[in-house]
Amino acid sequence: MRILVGLGNPGRRYARTRHNVGFMAAKEFLARHGIGRQREEAGSLVAEARHAGEIMLVARPQAFMNASGPAVARICRLHGASPEDLVLAYDDADLPLGRIRVRPSGRPAGHKGVASIAEALGTDEIPRVRIGVGRPSGVEKGLADYVLDEFDRDEEPLAREVIAEAVDAIEILLREGVKNAMNRYNRRRVEGRMSP
Repeated sequence: MRILVGLGNPGRRYARTRHNVGFMAAKEFLARHGIGRQREEAGSLVAEARHAGEIMLVARPQAFMNASGPAVARICRLHGASPEDLVLAYDDADLPLGRIRVRPSGRPAGHKGVASIAEALGTDEIPRVRIGVGRPSGVEKGLADYVLDEFDRDEEPLAREVIAEAVDAIEILLREGVKNAMNRYNRRRVEGRMSP
């Protein structure tokens, strides 16, 4: 079974923060394709979706992001899924807001949530869609505080667009494979800033 895993932190305090764009992408995917009620299962909120004629699972681990690996491993075991069956969606401060990057695998590059999942699964060969949130421009705020803040009001329209485009990329990845999704989305920036 294919499983889309959106990464974020549970609770209302974090719901609209930059660090939760993975949760936001998972919710948008369910808004488009969800077919079942959300439930708690093996440490995650999960729901079924139908995409490209197949039933799949959408999961949001309910541990804090940096410790999300055990919940993802439990979901995989419960549904007989391998790491290659997953698609991770998560924030990336190394990409500017408005950019996404699709990859078939890769090192966590400092992302502790991805590191936790790679450790729990024993591999970093996990397809992923990284959603750019950018970095703070000044020295007054560190990266940890920045990603745990909500988007600035002037960033919100672009944030909504990049989350929608990330879900478009997830759809292509699931339907046509990682390479096609990479070719279509890795050089593109929303609002026509960069074309493929």
